[in-house]
Amino acid sequence: MFWEEGEGAIFVQTNEPENAVVSFRRALDGSLDQLGSYPTGGAGDGEPHLPSQGSVVLSRDHRYLLVTNTASDDVSVLALKETGLEVLGRVPAGISPTSIAEHDGLVYVLSTGNPAVVGFRLGDGGLTPLDGQIALSGADCDPAQVGFSPDGAVLIVTERGTDSIRAFPVRDDGSVGAPRNAPSSGPTPYGFAFTSTGTLVVTEAFGAEKGAAAVSSYVVDGTTITPVTRSLGNGRSEICWAAVTGDDRFAFTTNFADGAVSSFAIGPDGSLTLVDATAALTVDGRPGLRDEALTVDSRHLYAIDADAGSVFGWTVEDGGSLSAIGSWGGLPVTIAGLAAV
Repeated sequence: MFWEEGEGAIFVQTNEPENAVVSFRRALDGSLDQLGSYPTGGAGDGEPHLPSQGSVVLSRDHRYLLVTNTASDDVSVLALKETGLEVLGRVPAGISPTSIAEHDGLVYVLSTGNPAVVGFRLGDGGLTPLDGQIALSGADCDPAQVGFSPDGAVLIVTERGTDSIRAFPVRDDGSVGAPRNAPSSGPTPYGFAFTSTGTLVVTEAFGAEKGAAAVSSYVVDGTTITPVTRSLGNGRSEICWAAVTGDDRFAFTTNFADGAVSSFAIGPDGSLTLVDATAALTVDGRPGLRDEALTVDSRHLYAIDADAGSVFGWTVEDGGSLSAIGSWGGLPVTIAGLAAV
């Protein structure tokens, strides 16, 4: 790869009309060095605050980067090479795709213009479509994110319009069966992340005013979704994105409307406890804090502040606290998505 052993990389998309991926090399101390910008060949919508989680995703083997092009209705596949990123191609992925899930070469893309999930196989030649697509019915559907359970046996979709969570069983051939719907513990389920044992942590972005946001946890067993902690508030505003540490001990959420990162402890039973509502801040009270990602070893957390055109970074300490590393600007205010390795 284009980083040394022990180092890593960060990727964001510009979401501009001529969409591109901006890459950063990550040093051992977590500091970033911008490497370059790589056109995806597709088009972003050119608007700040793309409503998405998972619009930029690394494959589990770290060989490919998948990026949604929401205005050209397709997904780009870029291969990670010694010299940088190489576009392998683009494939149609429904109207306004905004979220991608990948598990061992099986890929599902969430399109939001005409809500549906579209399946693919990922290989050296890029993405090969599976037969058909699965419509997400209902006039008020408004889906937010698609993601796989840790074992790849279930595909999850959050629906903020219907305040529900859908669980699709994944068949051996990669197709999905009829979903089981579960009501969200709180309104507007949005971004989510899994622990390795199947606890699902879901943000609830139900208001920009202070105190009007929360996070819930569930145990996922097959397609059965059972609430554990219901709608735990943090006193901040509009929690949207979630990331879980590799040891399953902590979840971090970004609060879009006020610039705060909140931390939660995850119990062995999947229960959540608020640790620090302001574990980290970009600028207190400034909106724009959005997509986040942990490095593979969970030593560093990064998030984009779209309004500042910057990526912010923190070191994750042993007890789950966050120590600021720095910020790296010069990016367009349309930036969206963040993948880290």
